[in-house]
Amino acid sequence: MLSAHRMGSSLRLVIVGNPEPTHVGYHLYHAARQEGYGVELCDTRAAFDSSWVLMQLSWRLGGHRPPLLRSFCRSVLKACRQFEPHCLLATGLAPMRARALQSAKRLGVFCLNYLTDDPWNPRHHADWFLQAVTEYDAVFSPRRSNLKDLLDIGCRDVEYLPFAYAPEIHFPVELRSEAERERFDCDVLFFGGADKDRLPYVASLLAAGFKVHLYGGYWERFSETRAHTRGHADPMTLRKAVSGARLTLCLVRRANRDGQVMRTFEAPAMGACMLVEDTLEHRETFGRDRESVVYFRSVNEMLERASWLLGSESERRRLAAAARATIVSKPNTYRDRLLSMLDHSLLKGNVDVRQA
Repeated sequence: MLSAHRMGSSLRLVIVGNPEPTHVGYHLYHAARQEGYGVELCDTRAAFDSSWVLMQLSWRLGGHRPPLLRSFCRSVLKACRQFEPHCLLATGLAPMRARALQSAKRLGVFCLNYLTDDPWNPRHHADWFLQAVTEYDAVFSPRRSNLKDLLDIGCRDVEYLPFAYAPEIHFPVELRSEAERERFDCDVLFFGGADKDRLPYVASLLAAGFKVHLYGGYWERFSETRAHTRGHADPMTLRKAVSGARLTLCLVRRANRDGQVMRTFEAPAMGACMLVEDTLEHRETFGRDRESVVYFRSVNEMLERASWLLGSESERRRLAAAARATIVSKPNTYRDRLLSMLDHSLLKGNVDVRQA
């Protein structure tokens, strides 16, 4: 059977995503280039590149519609006409209208979506996107909770595909200077957005006296966490933050109906000792409790288990090594995810390999 890996440079892709190195679009683009594919990236940020006033009006009154949605779709179709890709791979709630996807398919382009967010999350819910998502030839979701919903609204081909890590970004580092060790030293690290359902966990850790470092958006909005936020972090800073932390907390996003998140794979690949919210998907990834991570189901259990772990450096080292081995010894890179999506398309005969 012909695979995407064996097709090599004959395969051409247009990726619709964010090119910043903390985003899935960047990881997939980098993986495609590593494989030798012809690849173009259409930067989704262009759909939002307008004045603050227009952005607010379009988002709030237009049903979470990017202000430059139409012009961005035209630019993607232009790329499809000029580059003649076999596949268009969009990430998340990509600013692609249903009509644009229909036009791309008429050009002979097979359209995929790696649906990194839940479109039923009230924060993102948009009728225009729910109309568009049914036009993709295949949708890959990293959450099992919305697979049936996607089928129910008319998506024809829906598959579960977890998040991943990027080995060129997510790897362990050592803190070599005293200044770095002092800067990144903490009991508990959390990197991710400040969702309201995450606040009780972090606030409880702070109230209990744990030294907590927070990276990600919006933690400054809450009085409990404002003094502990360190803003957004680039990949090098995150690697150092993981190295300096005794524990890394992994919380899902309830509004997204997550069973696992990007940090599920990224943090252990960077060498973290993981304190992980107990979900079916996390159990599938890491195995039994204390096999490679420590699970919790409530705030009190999180506090109890954090205290226990902080009292045993040898156990933290063992768990960190086991979690990293669990992730990196299996096909969990974004290259693996890209090949899975493309091989799925080839298997179903949706890409004309004779012309590839």
